[in-house]
Amino acid sequence: MKASFKSKLFLASAVYWILLSYILAALVFWFIALNRQVEQMAEHKLSALILDDPTYLSKYEKIQEEKKRKHAQYTGEGATFLVLTLVGALFVYRAVRKQIKLQQQQQHFMMAVTHELKTPIAVAKLNLETLLKHQLDEAKKQKLLSMTLEETNRLNTLANNILVSSQLEGGRYRIAKEEVDLSSLVQSAVQDFINRFSSRKWITHIQPETDLSGDPLLLQILVNNLVENAVKYSPKTATIEVRLSSTTKAVILQVIDEGPGIPDHEKHKVFDKFYRIGNENTRTAKGTGLGLFLCRKIADDHRATIRVTDNTPTGSIFTVSFTK
Repeated sequence: MKASFKSKLFLASAVYWILLSYILAALVFWFIALNRQVEQMAEHKLSALILDDPTYLSKYEKIQEEKKRKHAQYTGEGATFLVLTLVGALFVYRAVRKQIKLQQQQQHFMMAVTHELKTPIAVAKLNLETLLKHQLDEAKKQKLLSMTLEETNRLNTLANNILVSSQLEGGRYRIAKEEVDLSSLVQSAVQDFINRFSSRKWITHIQPETDLSGDPLLLQILVNNLVENAVKYSPKTATIEVRLSSTTKAVILQVIDEGPGIPDHEKHKVFDKFYRIGNENTRTAKGTGLGLFLCRKIADDHRATIRVTDNTPTGSIFTVSFTK
């Protein structure tokens, strides 16, 4: 797939540079031809003048002035066309590269979604078949049922991310504006993750009775995606910390992990649609590239800002600031 992407990019670039070179060559040829025509017309008019004519000098100056005016006109027009051509070429070049890159990201997204769908379905199917075929003791039954429920929750989260992302981008989702107890929402979301990943170390600092005007479903997705991201990229022995605080001007939500961190040049890219850090062929972490994009979209729709900074000594801090 990487070779195919490079091939498409090379072909598009080659066609682009050939067409641009042809347009610039035609523009230069047009400029030279018009100026040469002006010179020839001026020489023809000068050769028709009679030296003994009393008005010879005024006619000569008039011809020279007209020649200069034509030169200036064609120079101005040529410079304008050249600037417009180069500006247009720059926009076209960037648009083509962006489109090809987006197409590659969409292909990776489809592969990731397929994998994300197949894995929990396969696990849930295997667990249910085991329950049907074997007489297990109650403890093993509960464990298999718990694992199946966890996989179906993953499927539900993935489906919600895809559906809500599509609706928000298409303007088909009506954002509710109601008073939300954000403290209870965050506490409930984190508790679900604690139950699912009980072997991990969790720290929570959630200020009680923190209310916010917004959409409960979208805020739930925002919190879930941020915590899911921390779980996904943190070592199993690392601590995950969730903070919720309120000031007179803002409500601040922070999710802190001890993962590998995010390079500075990629911090602004991680919120782009389909974007994922690292090489697609060697990446091991699961994901579709929609989670953080959806977080930024939800934050924007709630007049909030989201950013990522470095954690010390390692990891990332995702901060969402809701303006009161």
